Amino acid sequence: MQEKIIILDFGSQTTQLIGRRVREMDTYCEIVPYNKFPKGDPTVKGVILSGSPFSVYDENAFKVDLNEIRGKYPILGICYGAQFLSYSNGGKVEPAGTREYGRAHLASFCKDNVLFKGVKENSQVWMSHGDTITAIPSNFKTIASTDKVAIAAYQIENEQVWGVQFHPEVFHSEDGTQMLKNFVVDVCGCKQDWSPASFIESTVAELKAQLGDDKVVLALSGGVDSSVAAVLLNRAIGKNLTCVFVDHGLLRKNEFKNVMKDYECLGLNVIGVDASEKFFSELAGVTEPEAKRKIIGSGFIDVFDVEAHKIKDVKWLAQGTIYPDIIESLSITGTVIKSHHNVGGLPEKMHLKLCEPLRLLFKDEVRRVGRELGMPEHLITRHPFPGPGLAVRILGDITPEKVQILQNADDIFIQGLRDWGLYDQVWQAGVILLPVQSVGVMGDERTYERAVALRAVTSTDAMTADWAHLPYEFLGKVSNDIINKVKGVNRVTYDISSKPPATIEWE
Repeated sequence: MQEKIIILDFGSQTTQLIGRRVREMDTYCEIVPYNKFPKGDPTVKGVILSGSPFSVYDENAFKVDLNEIRGKYPILGICYGAQFLSYSNGGKVEPAGTREYGRAHLASFCKDNVLFKGVKENSQVWMSHGDTITAIPSNFKTIASTDKVAIAAYQIENEQVWGVQFHPEVFHSEDGTQMLKNFVVDVCGCKQDWSPASFIESTVAELKAQLGDDKVVLALSGGVDSSVAAVLLNRAIGKNLTCVFVDHGLLRKNEFKNVMKDYECLGLNVIGVDASEKFFSELAGVTEPEAKRKIIGSGFIDVFDVEAHKIKDVKWLAQGTIYPDIIESLSITGTVIKSHHNVGGLPEKMHLKLCEPLRLLFKDEVRRVGRELGMPEHLITRHPFPGPGLAVRILGDITPEKVQILQNADDIFIQGLRDWGLYDQVWQAGVILLPVQSVGVMGDERTYERAVALRAVTSTDAMTADWAHLPYEFLGKVSNDIINKVKGVNRVTYDISSKPPATIEWE
């Protein structure tokens, strides 16, 4: 059985980053709500407590009895996790004089403590808290301090329990990964044997056991996630898998035809469905972003319901849902950021069970699995593309005319990235059609036409993203090409917003 680290999520924005760091150590981990520890799971090797947006003394703070896991598993509390461990055992946590954000340095630390093995003198760490531990219980021992934080880290005496008030998971903590490795490998004894090959082996076995001889219909989007899910399922159940690729009329230029050709080489049983008229009709006059997503999500379900009924005895709907989809759809605090069509509940009329073989993987892990499966590189490196397609890149109502304008502009941008050798340096790129018109001059005539925004970002897993610093010469060339070749556009802008605070998509 695959050993794992459990990360109890108290609502921090960097909880997923903790998970990424652990996975990068070739160690499997799962993020679960703070009060949903998997009791009786013999594969759990250790527990990490995340940060939180709350103070431990807030009335609404997330609190849980840790006595059931303390003493049974090694524990590492990070920020709120460290404060909660101390506070719940009689320590004091109080508001800091000033909120402590940014770089700090370990002025002193216990070099012989296993948590700090390999950590250099005056190592930089990243602080992000408004409270600080001012006193720890008598059986807690301070093991690190900064110039401003007396109790930057502690260990409970005679226990494998640590707390750190800084964030070792973030890039700016210089030796943070080393500290996490010390905990995961040296303390918890994880073997670092989780790999794409081991994931494929275990997942194929689980799918065979889960699905048996049942028939499965898979929602293909043309992206890497659903494509990898399809190949994985095909390896597990072969002919019992039927894939459905829907053209909702909001794909990129020539995408439906090109993707169908790609799937031929993978040996998949794929049904192509042109449902563009249905989606254009249902989206007519709709401008609100979340309404667009819900209409498209519901439309997908309607189409799949029809196709599923054409397949005799189908019992499962498979999807390429990945971890960030689930995380963004509903945070632990219950706040919906945006809905994803592939994580919504299925209507009862479908009578299909849900199969999501990639739901615990980050995007780069999906790509590693795809390579291990022997898939073509151009499918693996394909940029993410939103399930609702160009509907969320057209601000305002959707019309076939607007879609065609955007497809043509987007095709010039994406092909330009490829021609200039920039495509693989960018995580995601696309063009947004803005709901404004601007004055221009073309030849000797005034024009009053549409404006578009180019969007390109760099990222690892889409949880955070920075705008891509593309060459000015490239942006100038693309701008000229779009204005000269795409009828109806006379102005091109470039989006230099990062995530957070902006999202990658505009809607």
